[in-house]
Amino acid sequence: MTPLMLVADDFTAPGPSIFDFPPLYEGAPSWLTKPVLMALFGAIVVCALAWSAFANPKLVPRGMQNLGEMGYQFVRDQVARPFLGKDAERWMPLLLSVFFLILLWNFFGVVPLIQIPVASHIAFPIVFAVTIYVIKVYLGIKHQGLGGYFKNMMFPPGLPKPIYVLLAPIEFLSNLIIAPFTHAVRLFANMFAGHLILAFFSMVGFWFLFEKPTPLGAGLGVVGVIMTIAMTGFEMFIEFLQAFLFTMLAAMYIGGSLHADH
Repeated sequence: MTPLMLVADDFTAPGPSIFDFPPLYEGAPSWLTKPVLMALFGAIVVCALAWSAFANPKLVPRGMQNLGEMGYQFVRDQVARPFLGKDAERWMPLLLSVFFLILLWNFFGVVPLIQIPVASHIAFPIVFAVTIYVIKVYLGIKHQGLGGYFKNMMFPPGLPKPIYVLLAPIEFLSNLIIAPFTHAVRLFANMFAGHLILAFFSMVGFWFLFEKPTPLGAGLGVVGVIMTIAMTGFEMFIEFLQAFLFTMLAAMYIGGSLHADH
């Protein structure tokens, strides 16, 4: 029997699905699950790190203050200033919080014993995306007026008028429906897929090396272990990249509402 036939004939997934989390204890409300607990834990950790870095700043930074200032400068220079310009500092608390919270939530996916990226559950990216969407629309109406906001959004200047017949509904759908949808789904889909890939390769290694060891399966088991290690490193890069992209898009949406001419 070949290793692949072993998988097809004998494999039974141990335990519950990797994306199915029951309540933490019997009698707990249905929403009190491991992802919710990790989300709250991540928020507390980010607050604690921010407090330790900035609660008592020194003229010459060291330790946590030094790390905190490096993180602040990265978000400010790479995310806020390119899209918000002179308004960058005003929006740094929001952007800094979003970046580091999503980054930590993502990194939970490669932490032993936790091993669940919080954003692999669509509810969490949706909450962030809807929050940014509400801020975007509110700022657009506040700074451009209700009519001006929708006019600037649906009728970009400088185009032949007949084009607007086709362009206006596309711009409306793109800005108010597709953009917030893709903002959430991009983060969710990457974290979901990455977690699934890591679970697959780690299970291949465990299955063929420990659960059903065979001479033919040992090679597949070794490949599974090597791929798990390699994909873990790649996944950490993707986790950082997705936190960066989500925050960058948030800054871009806010900047577009503040400065319609851009």
